[in-house]
Order: sequence, then C-alpha cells, then structure tokens
Amino acid sequence: MRAARLLPPIVWTALIAWFATDRGGAPVTAGVVAAAIRWILPDLPPDTVDALHGLARKCGHVTEYGVLVILWARSLGGWRLPLALTVATAFGDELAQSTTSTRTGSAADVVLDAASATVAVGLVRDGAAMLARATTLLLWAAAVGGSALLLIDLAAGARARWLWLSVPAAWLAVAIRRRAGVRRGA
Repeated sequence: MRAARLLPPIVWTALIAWFATDRGGAPVTAGVVAAAIRWILPDLPPDTVDALHGLARKCGHVTEYGVLVILWARSLGGWRLPLALTVATAFGDELAQSTTSTRTGSAADVVLDAASATVAVGLVRDGAAMLARATTLLLWAAAVGGSALLLIDLAAGARARWLWLSVPAAWLAVAIRRRAGVRRGA
C-alpha cells in the first residue's frame, strides 16, 4: 500500500478535528447556516430557523463520517478496520469537543456518526438494495409519522401547513412503490 493512499482520510480526519474546536461550534455555524436559512426563507420564525440550523449540523455529522469511512475503505480495503477507525475518530471528536468552552461532547453524536458510517459502508457494499430498503422505510416513516403529526395539529387547532401536501405525497409514494413491487429491496 502506498502512503499517498492514506493522505485523503488523514486530511479528512484533521478537518474533523479542526471543526471539533470552538471554530465548529453552533455560535459560529449559526452565523453562516442560520443566515442562509433566513435569506432563503425570510418568513420563518426564529425557533424554526434554530431547529433547521440544528438539523443542518446533524446532517454535517452524517456527511463527514460517511465520507470518512469511505475514504478509509478506499485506502485500506475491507470495511471492518475503516469502520473501527471512523468510530474511534467520532469518539475522539466528541471527547475533544467536551474540552472546549462552547461545545459539549455527546454520546448521541457518536452513535449518529457510527450509524452514518455503517450506512455508508452498506451503501458502498450493497448500494441499490440498501437504498431501496432505506427509501421504503423513510417513506413509511413520513406517511405514518406525518399522519400522526397531522392529527395532533388538528386536535390542537394548529395550522399544519406543509403537512397537507407532504403527508398525501408520502402515502402516494408508498402506494406507487408497493404497486411497482419495490419492497425492502425486492
């Protein structure tokens, strides 16, 4: 194995470590992410902007650890050692965050990072079938969960807004997939 093959995952790990400092904290990313959200959707209430900012930060975890495990797998081959190195990086990342003044370490983030890396490995190894299963699962979650939220909103007298469009769309997608025979990767 050539040492140059190790450079991409090492550089990516260093980038993760850099973001584990205060420079990657919510107050810093809010300046960019929340501002972009407000620019795209100026009528959103501040609580919604904050929630979307938090979601964007969690999506960052999913992306950075999915990329890291793939870089390690390309460099080292196989999936066990790359997955172990990625989970170790996630643990170290959260440990480092717990030593900063504006960040906290989170076991939930380690679990999210490990799950993201595991899904990325699965996609690389058995992408089409896994993607079909994940899509089916997410559509059912959107249809059933969205229906529950719609009922809760109706009972509470809250305006459901986008749920009136997204819930029927999710149910329609589930029905189309079932009719086409796309179930759990089949």
